[in-house]
Amino acid sequence: MRVLILKTQKNLQWGDLDVPVMGLQTDWYGQSIANTLMFSLVSDPRYLWFIAASNRPAKNHHAARPGNFTAELWKCDVAELFIADPQSGRYFEFNLAANGAWWSCEFTAPRQRAEEIDIAFPEVATFAEISLDGGWMSAMAIPLDVLQARVNFGNRSLANVSFITGSPEQRFISATKLPREEPDFHMPADFSPLRFHSLDE
Repeated sequence: MRVLILKTQKNLQWGDLDVPVMGLQTDWYGQSIANTLMFSLVSDPRYLWFIAASNRPAKNHHAARPGNFTAELWKCDVAELFIADPQSGRYFEFNLAANGAWWSCEFTAPRQRAEEIDIAFPEVATFAEISLDGGWMSAMAIPLDVLQARVNFGNRSLANVSFITGSPEQRFISATKLPREEPDFHMPADFSPLRFHSLDE
């Protein structure tokens, strides 16, 4: 699946997000998953919005608090966005929990962190809503100007969206089919080229 970014000239707001979503229903091995996982990427004049949702409850990391920067979210259920610069090889990983907890990290090469310590991506905002039946939707607003400055975000960027679900057993889901037998999301050279489409048409 080629990663699609919808573009709008309107400033988006949580609570008024009316955007199409893409559904993922098979795991890394091509096996069907019980819950439908959904995501959308939308670029407005200020932010890249990463929206994730599921029709089933998620198991959040024990330290995850709404809006807090929290390491090791991948040990439980999480949605992940990767954005790479194909020229430099640098890429960012963004993690988003169902309750709005989040994490980010910059890498200079696969699994090679730019900094040893966790440094939060500046001015990120997150939002979340959980329904009575446990279904959830969360969103992360990432400043475009910082993305452009750090990894030259634009038409030539590569990206992928992935999910970890079913914790503690964990199943791994990737929007882009990556060429390893076992799950490994850190393959920036194999991420998908971005495709942009206007949401205002």
